[in-house]
Amino acid sequence: MYPGILAQRIQSVLVLFLLAGVAARAAEDLLLEKSADAMGSTFTVQIYGTDRVAMEAAADAALAEARRIDEVLSNYKPASEWSLVNRSAAGKPLRISPELFQLLAACYEYSRESDGAFDITVGPLMKVWGFYKGTGHLPERGEVAAALARVGYRHMHLDAAASTVWFDEPGVELDPGGIGKGYAVDRMVRVLKQKGVTTALVAGSFSSIYGLGAPPDRPQGWPVGIRDPREHGKTVAEVFLKDMSMSTSGSYEKFFRAEGRMYAHIMDPRTGYPAQGSVSVSVVAPRTIDSEAWAKPYFVNGRQWAARHKPNDFRVYFCEDRTDQPCAWLQ
Repeated sequence: MYPGILAQRIQSVLVLFLLAGVAARAAEDLLLEKSADAMGSTFTVQIYGTDRVAMEAAADAALAEARRIDEVLSNYKPASEWSLVNRSAAGKPLRISPELFQLLAACYEYSRESDGAFDITVGPLMKVWGFYKGTGHLPERGEVAAALARVGYRHMHLDAAASTVWFDEPGVELDPGGIGKGYAVDRMVRVLKQKGVTTALVAGSFSSIYGLGAPPDRPQGWPVGIRDPREHGKTVAEVFLKDMSMSTSGSYEKFFRAEGRMYAHIMDPRTGYPAQGSVSVSVVAPRTIDSEAWAKPYFVNGRQWAARHKPNDFRVYFCEDRTDQPCAWLQ
């Protein structure tokens, strides 16, 4: 074969290869976004893929999973299994589903490992402070003391062999607010993986987020901003999530002012009063249930406690309620 003809054929093959690569890249760049309301939040799914029909089906299945979990964990719906536990577990051991048992067992461990700063039984305090179905109000000291007597994760007893839960004190109430969204996001990601999705972002109100894989144009991961707790609309840091989660707890999410002070919804279950000293904490962790659960005790216990107790595969971004200490990642 003549050199000129060989060169032309090589050039043609290279052009076809490049065109095929562009076409494949264009197909991979197809982006689908869907949202649905569940658990008092808006859950959003963003998926990259090549088959829109399959992507639609995967997104619908993930959002359906969020709604299913809402039917199990809601403390606002009387028919939910969570509400059944709150109504009935103080009388005698109550047999519950394996899914809920495993979740409550995990919550018990979060409570124990956080020195009680995370406590799944915080429900009575959330009610007396007006954060259950409300924006909050300042209670009397006696009301706080009465609610505090019904709070404490050690009031919850779990029997793994019988799959039962039992409260040793009347009036104990579980509150899923510190764990529900993170658990739901992880379950949604699991559904997406089962449907063959490899690149997606799943968010529960953008306070609990998981980045699966990485977008085509961002090999380092999904870019997610950390909100400035003092200047709304601004961000103080950016995180790239690649097979990682991030959850944020902030005093700006729900609060009220009374007698010259601000009271936020993030409660210290040991004192009966809203936590002071922090304005926001963001936790990056492999699982969303962990990042959401640990954001609360880090917020409650403060920067130094968080620095001593965070696992090596966690990253924690801390904003304290003081002007002389800038927001920063914990070392």
